[in-house]
Amino acid sequence: MPPLYTSKHNLCMSSTKTAISTPSAPAAIGPYSQAVRVGDFLYTSGQVALDPASGQIVAGGIVEQTTRVLDNLKAVLDAAGVNLSHVVKTVVFLKDMNDFAAMNAIYGEYLAPPGTVPPARSTVEVARLPKDALVEIEMIARV
Repeated sequence: MPPLYTSKHNLCMSSTKTAISTPSAPAAIGPYSQAVRVGDFLYTSGQVALDPASGQIVAGGIVEQTTRVLDNLKAVLDAAGVNLSHVVKTVVFLKDMNDFAAMNAIYGEYLAPPGTVPPARSTVEVARLPKDALVEIEMIARV
């Protein structure tokens, strides 16, 4: 595999940045891509629990929102030609750390089924998320 950098400051051609987009996940609500592929890695933007069809936060609590977030991310990964087994790192943002156990149960169903190596993860509590969501998750996957 060629090196990512040809020198200390110049990127080689194999590091071309490509936007990934799918109508199966919510459209970006700002100047960003749903995901970006650079070389052998895919970097997703954070997803909140927006329904792709309505653009509204799904009804329910942390379980329903975590499920929608992970379905949205799965759709973005699918558009890039990979699946959840390719995810190497996630970052989870929670509005309330008291929701950790419920979020973690759903997260485990998607990203840590028996016999798999779950991705590395960071989880932090934040004051507020876009659209007043309860959870936001971003991913890095190897393609």
